[in-house]
Amino acid sequence: MQRSSERVLTTHTGSLPRPFDLPASGASPGRLSEAVVAVVRSQLEAGVDVVNDGEVSKPSYVTYVTERLAGFGGTGRPLAPKDAEDFPEWAEKLFADPSLIEALRSPACVEPIIYRDTTAVDRDIANLKAATDGTGATEAFLSAASPGVIALFLENKHYASDEEYLAALADAMKTEYDAIHRAGLVLQLDCPDLAMGWNVAELGGTKEQFLKEVALRVEAINDATRDIPPEQMRLHLCWGNYEGPHHRDIALREILTEVLRARPAAISFEGANPRHEHEWRVFEDVRLPEEKALIPGVIDSTTNYIEHPELVAQRIVRYAELVGRENVLAGTDCGFATFAAFVPVDPKITWAKLGALSEGAELATKRLFG
Repeated sequence: MQRSSERVLTTHTGSLPRPFDLPASGASPGRLSEAVVAVVRSQLEAGVDVVNDGEVSKPSYVTYVTERLAGFGGTGRPLAPKDAEDFPEWAEKLFADPSLIEALRSPACVEPIIYRDTTAVDRDIANLKAATDGTGATEAFLSAASPGVIALFLENKHYASDEEYLAALADAMKTEYDAIHRAGLVLQLDCPDLAMGWNVAELGGTKEQFLKEVALRVEAINDATRDIPPEQMRLHLCWGNYEGPHHRDIALREILTEVLRARPAAISFEGANPRHEHEWRVFEDVRLPEEKALIPGVIDSTTNYIEHPELVAQRIVRYAELVGRENVLAGTDCGFATFAAFVPVDPKITWAKLGALSEGAELATKRLFG
């Protein structure tokens, strides 16, 4: 994984606006390949250094696994942020969007989890490598759902315990993780459950028990990635990619020690939205391990404001002055199309925001590198 050794590198969290006809189970291989080429080109034109496939083949960052894993069926529990309990009128407006309701409908685990075959991930790998070949992209990554986030969204109705369910998911998803690594791409593990699990599902019931749940999920990550060098992986966590109160979110400080025990060398997290921007100061007290890097969100992924490049630069410099300029990549709070059909930020504005990210990184580079 590239670091900001000579300048501040830019990247993002993963999902980007898809063409209107994607993803679709019947999409031709040629159409998918064409879409990946287009989304890579758009990232590079916006000034993004570390690019991906925009997740154009996936209906969402987590439910896509039901197309690759056997063992799911029926209907699982619905998920909703606890914000809704305190602000029901706001929740009514949020869930008035039928595309979001449909996206949140998930099956449950009803049989043993088995990874069917690598056809889909091999296709994603081939499309991204072909799209980036000869473009001058600094690096490329592919995202994959972590065992913990799958367990959060796809309820366990088969295994005797959640620990057994997580272990089965880790064993199965190892196939996908290893394939991405063998292809020479950086693996991004999507792990919103490490933070969002408290607000959305209240895993464990108490904060003390929730931290034990986080530790259990980190253990599953470490087991599933045991054959991949840490420097070839990054981890993304978030508190739920929606514009809402977020007043029940757990603080970064409370989960950070456990998160830093995960094997991936870089941690991507929300650092731009009004609820979590202040948490950069956590790193005044928490020492970042030498082998770790940060990918803080310096642009928000839920609003149509285009951040001023000066603000982006200020956010980058804050982190760099605390943990070292080489240990900071400029990122986004989360994806811009977490669910393919639910796109709160206008697609054209998304690309303008990524352009502001690049401009802000250039300003930060001048201040940090001279």
